[in-house]
Amino acid sequence: MPAPLMNDRDLEFLLYELFDAEALTERTQFADHNRETFDATLNTAKTVAEKVLLPFRMKADNQEPTFDGEKVHMIPDIKTGVEAIIQSGLASPTASYETGGMQLPAIVANAASSYLVAAGGVATGYTALTTANANLVEAHGSAEQIEKWVLPMREGRFAGTMAMTEPGAGSGLADLTTSATKDEDGSYRVSGNKIYISGGDHELTENIVHLVLARVKGAPKGVKGISLFIVPKFLVNDDGSLGARNEVALAGLFHKMGGRAQTSTALNFGEQDGAIGYLVGEENKGLSYMFHMMNEARIMVGSSAATIGVAGYQYSLDYAKDRPQGRLLSEKDPHSSPVNIIEHPDIRRMLLTQKAYSEGALALCMYGSRLVDDEKTAATEEERQAAHTLLDFLTPIIKSWPSEYGPKANYYAIQVLGGAGYINEHPVEMFYRDNRLNPIHEGTTGIQSLDLLGRKVTMNGFAGYTACLNEMQKTIDEAKQSQALAGYAEQLADTIATLKHTTETVLTATQSQNIDAVFSNSVKYLDLFGHVVIAWLWLKQAIVADAALAAQPHEADEHFYRGKLQAMQYFFRIELPETKHWADIVANVDTTSYDMQVGWF
Repeated sequence: MPAPLMNDRDLEFLLYELFDAEALTERTQFADHNRETFDATLNTAKTVAEKVLLPFRMKADNQEPTFDGEKVHMIPDIKTGVEAIIQSGLASPTASYETGGMQLPAIVANAASSYLVAAGGVATGYTALTTANANLVEAHGSAEQIEKWVLPMREGRFAGTMAMTEPGAGSGLADLTTSATKDEDGSYRVSGNKIYISGGDHELTENIVHLVLARVKGAPKGVKGISLFIVPKFLVNDDGSLGARNEVALAGLFHKMGGRAQTSTALNFGEQDGAIGYLVGEENKGLSYMFHMMNEARIMVGSSAATIGVAGYQYSLDYAKDRPQGRLLSEKDPHSSPVNIIEHPDIRRMLLTQKAYSEGALALCMYGSRLVDDEKTAATEEERQAAHTLLDFLTPIIKSWPSEYGPKANYYAIQVLGGAGYINEHPVEMFYRDNRLNPIHEGTTGIQSLDLLGRKVTMNGFAGYTACLNEMQKTIDEAKQSQALAGYAEQLADTIATLKHTTETVLTATQSQNIDAVFSNSVKYLDLFGHVVIAWLWLKQAIVADAALAAQPHEADEHFYRGKLQAMQYFFRIELPETKHWADIVANVDTTSYDMQVGWF
C-alpha cells in the first residue's frame, strides 16, 4: 500500500470539529449542501488524486515541458489530469451555479484541493490560477467580460494567468514599463514583456486569458498609474468562437527547481502593433483589482505549502513504521532483531516536528478559508466586515508561515528516510523542491513582512491587529478552564504580551530612527507573529482534543487526539520559546545586518 496522501482523519477534524463547516449549510449560499455532499466532494478529490494524478507525478517531475519555437510540448498525462479535475467539478468548486461552479464553501474546497496538490500539484496549478483569474474578472469586470471570459474559464475551455512580473520590475511594481494605448473602439494596445508567468503558454485549453498590469500612456508614475487588462492569446468573436491570434508571443520557458510540469514563461506582448487588451474596471485602479487575485493566490500558496508539508510527513511516517534498522541504545544484545526506525528517539523528534509544522500550517490555511466563507456569506454586514478585517490582516502570515515551515517539514522528511530520502525513487526530495518555490511565490517572505509590519498592523487604526489579539484571547480564556491546558494558555498569554510590547516599541522607533534600519528586522517580526498565531491554533486544536478525550472515544480516536495534544505540547515547549529571541532583535532595533557595508561582503 502506498503512503496516504493526506491524513483523512485530520481533514475531518479540521472541517467538522475545529471549524464547524456543517454550520455553513444554514446559510442561503450553501443551503443545498450538507455533510454528505461535503464528504462526497472530498472522496471525489481523493479518487481523482489517487487514480489519475498520482500515477504520473514522478513522470511529470522528470519530463519538463519543452518549447520548439512554435508550441509547448508536455507529457499527455498532464492534459488528462487537468481534464479530470475539470470534469469532476473540482476546478472551480466555489463558483456559483450560474457560472458553472458547485457553490461549495471555500473551506471544503480547500480540503478537497489538498488531495489534488499532494498527488500532483503541477496539474492543479493550471486550474487554480484559472479559477483565481475568473474570480477577479467576475468581481471587477463588466457583464460582457464575465460572459466572454469567465464562463469559458469556468467550463475549462479557457485557462487564465496573472501577468505582473517584468525583467526590471518584480516586487517593485511601481517601476513596470508595460504600456497600453487606447484605440478608437475602446480596446487598448498593450506592449511589453512579462517573465515568470506560470501557465503562460500551453496546449491544454483552447485559449489562455492573461490578466496584465500595464500603464496607460500619460498615467501617473508609480503604483497609482497601473491599470489591469484582459489580454487573450486568441481573440474571441461576438458569437464566442475563437478569432485571430493576438500579439502574445512565448519568448521562452524557464526551468525551475521544482514544480517542473507547470510552464514558467517569458511572454512578449505587442511585438508589432500591440496586443489587443480590454480594460478591467477603471484606468489606474489595476493594482487594487489585482490584489483581489493576489490575496487569493497568497492563501493558495500557503495552502499548497502546508499540503506538501503534510504529504512529506505522511510519506516519511509511513516509511519509518516499516523500515527496520539498528537497535535502541538500551538494547545490549547484538543478536536482537533491528527495530523499525520509528522507535529511535531522533526519528520520533523529526516526525513530531513535521506534524507540528505541517498540521499547524494546514490549520492556519483552513482557518483562512473559513474566514473567506464568513467574509462572503455571514448573516450580517458586521460579521462579514469582521471576517474581512481579520483575513486581510492574517494574509501575510497565511502565505508566509506555511511557505517557510512547509519546506522545513520536507527537510525533516528527507532526513527521516536517510539516504533513501535523497533519491527520486521516493517523492520526499521532490516535495522539498516543489515546496521551495512557495517562500518566493506571490511575494517573498521579506515582502510579506513589510506588508505585515509596515501596513497591516496599523491599518484602519490597528483594526486587524486588535481583532487578531482578541480572537487569541478568547481561546486563552477557554483553555484556562481546562486543568491540562491552563499552563499553555498562560504561556501563550505571556508570549502575546511580549508581542504587544515588541509591536509598540518598534512602531515607536519608526518615529525617531532610520526607517530602513528599523524595518531591517521585519522578517523576525513576521516570524514572531507567525509563531504566536500557530501556537494559538494549536491551542484551539488542543481544546477540542481535550474535550473529546474526556468523552472516552474509541481507541483510534484516542490516539488521534493524544497526537494532537502531543504536537501542541511540542510547539509550546520547543518552538514558542524562540519568539523571545526574535522579539529582542526587533524591539532593540538590532542593526547588525543593516550596518553591513556593500564593500565588506
